[in-house]
Amino acid sequence: MPVYVEPFKKLNNKDTAKVGGKNASLGEMIQQLGGKGILVPNGFATTAEAYNKFLHDNNLEQPLRALLDSLDIHEFSNLQKIGKKARQLILKAKMPDDVATAIRQAYRELEQEEEGLSAVAVRSSATAEDLPEASFAGQHDSFLNIRGADKVVEACQNCYASLFNDRAIKYRVDNGFEHMQVALSAGVQRMVRSDEASAGVCFTIAPESGLTSVIFVTGSWGLGDNVVQGAVNADEFYVFKEGLRKNKRAIISKKMGAKEQTMVYASGKDKNSTGTTAAAKAGKSDTTRNIPTPPKRQKQWVLNDDEITKLARWALLIEEHYGKAMDIEWAKDGRTQELFIVQARPETVHGSKRKTTIKTYHLTSNGKVITTGNAIGDKIAAGKARLLHSPKETDKLQKGDVLITGITNPDWDPVLKKASAIVTDSGGRTSHAAIVARELGAVAVVGTVNATKSIKDGQEVTVSCAEGEEGKVYKGKLEWEEDEIDLQELGEPKTQPMLILGDPEQAFQYAMYPVAGVGLMRLEFIINNSIEAHPMALLKYDELKDKEAKKKIKALTSSYETPAIYFVERLALAVATIAAAFYPRDVIVRMSDFKSNEYANLLGGVQFEPQEENPMLGFRGASRYYHEAYKEGFELECQAMRMVRDDMGLTNVKLMIPFCRTVEEARKVVEIMADQGLKQGEQGLELYMMVEVPSNVVLLEEFAAIFDGFSIGSNDLTQLTLGIDRDSSTISKLFNERDPAAEKMISMAIKAAKANGRKIGLCGQAPSDYPEVTQFLVEQGIDSISFNPDAIAQGIKNIVEAERRIR
Repeated sequence: MPVYVEPFKKLNNKDTAKVGGKNASLGEMIQQLGGKGILVPNGFATTAEAYNKFLHDNNLEQPLRALLDSLDIHEFSNLQKIGKKARQLILKAKMPDDVATAIRQAYRELEQEEEGLSAVAVRSSATAEDLPEASFAGQHDSFLNIRGADKVVEACQNCYASLFNDRAIKYRVDNGFEHMQVALSAGVQRMVRSDEASAGVCFTIAPESGLTSVIFVTGSWGLGDNVVQGAVNADEFYVFKEGLRKNKRAIISKKMGAKEQTMVYASGKDKNSTGTTAAAKAGKSDTTRNIPTPPKRQKQWVLNDDEITKLARWALLIEEHYGKAMDIEWAKDGRTQELFIVQARPETVHGSKRKTTIKTYHLTSNGKVITTGNAIGDKIAAGKARLLHSPKETDKLQKGDVLITGITNPDWDPVLKKASAIVTDSGGRTSHAAIVARELGAVAVVGTVNATKSIKDGQEVTVSCAEGEEGKVYKGKLEWEEDEIDLQELGEPKTQPMLILGDPEQAFQYAMYPVAGVGLMRLEFIINNSIEAHPMALLKYDELKDKEAKKKIKALTSSYETPAIYFVERLALAVATIAAAFYPRDVIVRMSDFKSNEYANLLGGVQFEPQEENPMLGFRGASRYYHEAYKEGFELECQAMRMVRDDMGLTNVKLMIPFCRTVEEARKVVEIMADQGLKQGEQGLELYMMVEVPSNVVLLEEFAAIFDGFSIGSNDLTQLTLGIDRDSSTISKLFNERDPAAEKMISMAIKAAKANGRKIGLCGQAPSDYPEVTQFLVEQGIDSISFNPDAIAQGIKNIVEAERRIR
């Protein structure tokens, strides 16, 4: 007896051929993960058998096959014509009575099971869909807010028609799927009232880099289509998997989006609504509409920390159950406040690929920034800008042009492959343009807000995604370099290569490099870029004399209880992002090392800083930490580091003290840190010291009794050994890290550290620029050498070659 519908609760992953990947996955989660607390809305699916009967009873197989056989599979010149005719064949056909009866009966049973059922979502699920080798993401249509049995039957037929969307036809050609071998299953699922709350997407892998240690959660107000389609700039969160497993505070990054629109149900009164669902494209009555999000709500998070954590836990359970990286859709019911998983499929961009090479891009010329947005990928491209308002304008775009548009959807797919880069006004990291760009390995900057207004059609532009999470569009064609690192050829040196890093936005990408960790993480870089205000100005906000600075600080800290909490949480999240990216590898965090003139440049800083003739040798490093003028500021730094290590469980973080002139002040600093919960040895906490003052070398044995390890700051050690102010242009030519005196100091430091059983590394550019410096360090027995990211490949090569010579 034919089976035309199946309840989700009877389906599992073995039923992909029967109901498609999405629907089989929903059944799998209800059966296998419901007992672990994961909520999935109830529903049913039409079967491939129902679809095939629909084709057979309407004699559609032969006409469709003949139509698709006439497709120009080289230029796709007649794609729109073929697609339109195929959809018309489906839409004009009649749903077989027995299939329609089965759908109506299943819907009535769902009404009985789900008390107060007001509407359902009808989603397409292809039988070849969501396989590891093919995502089919966004190729077929979904219909939201469908009410009544007859409308459900109609929506199922519309799903059938969407199997012949232009983009779906082209996708099957591109991926080698036989058109008539793919069937369509419609999943009918209770609608979660996210129109009154929020919805979005989870990836169990970092969407840009493929880093596996984090979960990415994004969402916006209202129904989830706005996030999936990239119609809004959504809130974004990263959650550390190991933190979840250890029941620690696992959220390591929070970024608020503008959330410009909210998708809600359309009522009968909404005659002029502009629906964004596929139903609108199919010419059907709109069932949803977008309304402007009130400014106050735009500045609110769509999820609280407990909800973010719950979704991330569910995502981790789903990933562990499936044994692969997953792409998950979630929704929150505004009436019950419950969270639901509404879809789960394999992530196909990074999940099935193993990197053997890393290609890096670096701009070598400067230009004027026209606009910025979310960087997708890490590449650079340049070309002539073409402003398109519709995929129907594809003839205007030549191969290699930069596509500029408001927003893309799957109808744009045939166009996007011609573009060297994609720039959109709207969209986040899970938008359609972002997903397609990743699959194509293309450059994309999404969510710029103003690209279509600020970029002129025909002008030359450079699109850079090589500068962190913020993508930039530059005026003109800039120069850049491309370097490819072959991970297999670099080898594994005994001397550990590590990174010098200060930008959390680039951490996920750099964590893929073959390094032992981060040898130097500059806290002052984060304070300058993520916090912007002087720590003492935050602590003594009410005493600030600078009214303009006070106004800016108020705006920065408005969503925090106090300015001090703002400092601690922002600093902790930035450090945690880097520490999670490299976990469990060491991340050595150097406490702040601004000079007084640099601190003064922070908001409110002038009031709290002395004016010094030579800040390089003045109030900096350890001397600040116990001084009454900054001690409270240092304590804030300590509180942030305690949060990272204890609350978040990132015990791979080690702390390093810079510019420590005397043994006595070293003891004072260590004592303050212990008072702030950073007690040496507890939770494996190791404290390091920078070796950059000659006294550090002379008394290294005494310092070794206090610290667990050392890192040589070759720039400062060289300038103080030779008595050169490296900021002085007059004598800058005398500065030379290879000077015999500088090398002697480095050699003495390494030998003393080894004699006292302490690890010692070096941070600096010289080992990558000069192979002989690397040779010298390796011969001295240094434990690690830290390089800037753009020099890591050359640095590792230099280490391997040096070790080969001394064997």
